[in-house]
Amino acid sequence: MKKGIVFLFLILLNVTFSQKTISDVIQRYNKNSVSYITAEELHKLNDFLLLDTREAEEYQVSHLEKAVFVGYKKFDAENFQSQYPNKDIEIVVYCSLGVRSENIGEKLLKLGYKNVQNLYGGLFEWKNKGYSIVDNKGKVTEKVHAFSKMWGKYLQKGIKVYKNNKK
Repeated sequence: MKKGIVFLFLILLNVTFSQKTISDVIQRYNKNSVSYITAEELHKLNDFLLLDTREAEEYQVSHLEKAVFVGYKKFDAENFQSQYPNKDIEIVVYCSLGVRSENIGEKLLKLGYKNVQNLYGGLFEWKNKGYSIVDNKGKVTEKVHAFSKMWGKYLQKGIKVYKNNKK
């Protein structure tokens, strides 16, 4: 019995740490149900609604400029639809890596929004590509909420911040 538990733990540990890149994470956890937009493509885009689908604590540390916080666990579809009734508006969703944002993107598509894209690699990829982010006062910052040490390993640039603003 003990050997079986240890073996299972080693398999899970191997699966977790075998993901070496953001692309590996996306391939493993995403269904590709929401079309992607790259950081480079987003940087050139002009007229769109940018939605941050992380938790409030993460958004407060830093986010993409002009991003609207909609959250993940407490995403309110009814409130969103009343604020943004135009189903043809171009929407880009993002989170840390693009997994949670895919889930919110799926919800938006089910609500009838037609032009929804998921930022490939999320905020981490955006920052890794050298693009700027802002804090809760709108000032450029290097701090990025890395969500957890497991996921934080994919953030290569910036200052990693974890729960309660600890590095």
